[in-house]
Amino acid sequence: MKTLIKVFLIVLLFFAAGNKLWAQDESQEMDAAALAKKAQNPIANMISVPIQNNTNFGLGPFDRSQNVTNIQPVIPASLGNWNLINRTIIPLTSQPNLAAESGGNYGLGDIVYQGFFTPTGSGNITWGVGPVLTLPTATNSSLGAGKWSAGPAVIVVAFPGKWVLGAVAYNAWSFAGQSDRAAVNQGVLQYFVNYNLPKAWYLTSAPIVSVNWEGPPDNKWIVPFGAGFGKIFAIGKQKFNGNVSAYWNAAKLEAIDGPDWTLRFQLAFLFPN
Repeated sequence: MKTLIKVFLIVLLFFAAGNKLWAQDESQEMDAAALAKKAQNPIANMISVPIQNNTNFGLGPFDRSQNVTNIQPVIPASLGNWNLINRTIIPLTSQPNLAAESGGNYGLGDIVYQGFFTPTGSGNITWGVGPVLTLPTATNSSLGAGKWSAGPAVIVVAFPGKWVLGAVAYNAWSFAGQSDRAAVNQGVLQYFVNYNLPKAWYLTSAPIVSVNWEGPPDNKWIVPFGAGFGKIFAIGKQKFNGNVSAYWNAAKLEAIDGPDWTLRFQLAFLFPN
């Protein structure tokens, strides 16, 4: 309940600030709409620093809550006719003890790097391919896999009218790390659907589907469905992209009584060219 109250207050603050969006006239509103589409493109040629908070509810027999805050800097680099979009995910995790009503661990999880090579000037459809690398940086064994893992990643994004549609997928296999930890063979698919509204508001759905190919039949898939809303706004000269959404898990990790649903809040610092 305390987590819900905090998230609610934060949402109120950034949307209150968003009502003072710099889009005061038609030309500025057009600029805001263009920035909204760029902010919704994970491989846009723009520096951004999203901070995403995911609270997972209903874990284990005691209905515990897990909180994962992902700091996700995106730094593009120009390579002639190509861009290299460097995306890093740094998770800070509060992991409850699922076997008890209290207790748990908090700390850094495994850092994930994604590098997408994308062509410049690709028009209404763009794409990228590259590597994904997971580093065993977790400060506690319950917060990470204890393995180095890597694999290929691909992303496609389209911009039909007011929509931004796309998907990013990767699969990673472990190749080194602690010998007493389980091997990693994990796939991730995140599809995203955004519809842009007037005054830089938008509707969004971006669930993250994951599969553990090494797990037993009842412990492989997490398949969420849900949606939310967001807004591009400014405080002074600093531009932001804020959104809030909720996802219900149609399939979850039954072997550990995985979470029933997730509340996601994201605030991204935008640095357009």
